[in-house]
Amino acid sequence: MSLTRKRVLVTGGAGFLGSHLCERLVREGADVLCVDNYFTGRKDNIAHLLGEPNFEAMRHDVTFPLYVEVDEIYNLACPASPVHYQFDPVQTTKTSVIGAINMLGLAKRVGAKILQASTSEVYGDPTVHPQTEDYRGNVNTLGPRACYDEGKRCAETLFFDYYRQHKVQIKVVRIFNTYGPRMHPNDGRVVSNFIVQALRGEDITLYGDGMQTRAFCYVDDLIDGMMRLMATGPEVTGPINVGNPHEIPVRELAERVIRLTGAKSRIVFRPLPQDDPMQRCPDIAMARSVLGWEPKVALDDGLLQAAAYFRRMLADSREREGVTAG
Repeated sequence: MSLTRKRVLVTGGAGFLGSHLCERLVREGADVLCVDNYFTGRKDNIAHLLGEPNFEAMRHDVTFPLYVEVDEIYNLACPASPVHYQFDPVQTTKTSVIGAINMLGLAKRVGAKILQASTSEVYGDPTVHPQTEDYRGNVNTLGPRACYDEGKRCAETLFFDYYRQHKVQIKVVRIFNTYGPRMHPNDGRVVSNFIVQALRGEDITLYGDGMQTRAFCYVDDLIDGMMRLMATGPEVTGPINVGNPHEIPVRELAERVIRLTGAKSRIVFRPLPQDDPMQRCPDIAMARSVLGWEPKVALDDGLLQAAAYFRRMLADSREREGVTAG
């Protein structure tokens, strides 16, 4: 164990959420070990941290055991968008389930506190709205999204069994739709899809009639909620919803993106994918009362930050293509 500062392991640390978490932990003085197999994580996301003396990156897949000495573990490793988790559904389930077993085993061995990044997908296509933590969900165990939904549900089961059986100090956060800089441009999520399409001047694709609702939380707010949960005492295990309780129709999101980017894009409609939930919105009463947390960043402000990031990314891509062509 580190004798001078808290040593923190972040699995999936080169991903969208993981890189922001690593950045925040480094800034606050923790000794951070970022672990990622780079299936969806990207080295670009953590390149600016590599020169920091209290940051270390390791290529590793959590489906294999990891032997390190740490004080806290944030288990974020798993592809989190349908495009990515459906690419290899068996590996997605293995990452959630075997990865949880390996990280819980590590926490048990070294006496570390461990947080599981769970998901609103454990609620499936909810029949209760907004979703409270005691709602058990409406999940299709056989559908194309089940590898992720059921993998995360099983991981929660494992966390609570390790808590009861082995007294491991656990925290479970259920993450709702989150957006911001460093989202993967091809992850198929609505915010990244809409912004990239708008910046390229392409049609914006809506699935169904666009009236299905989502609630979008800016990444800085989400990371703050996760870290607040990790900082609680052993009596707080979760699960706790962390997300934005203000829901809007997906069509309204598309219209906002067009307005904020100044794009001339048209909105076009496509069939709704199987098991795509019609409503997804967190009840955050528990986060407010237990963590003193609620989101602060307004949607338009966050979308402007995300759009600026994607604008830089597209410009860099065009520049590289120009150099290659030259």
